[in-house]
Amino acid sequence: MMTKLPRLSGREVIKLLSKVGFNPVRQRGSHVIMKKQTESGVRVTVVPNHVEIDKGTLLEIIRQAGLTRNEFLALL
Repeated sequence: MMTKLPRLSGREVIKLLSKVGFNPVRQRGSHVIMKKQTESGVRVTVVPNHVEIDKGTLLEIIRQAGLTRNEFLALL
């Protein structure tokens, strides 16, 4: 069985992504655009800076960040 994803705020997700090398580059409204330089190029993900991020949105952020669910959970 897969571990259930926790309910996280946008601020918490930004902190976690910063641990793996993502940097906030700009913000448009409540959405923070984060970038990371990798060997294969630049990875970009958009984090809504909301009180609680929907599960589907969180899964998409994890996918865009190039992380597995378990790698993301290990950052918590």
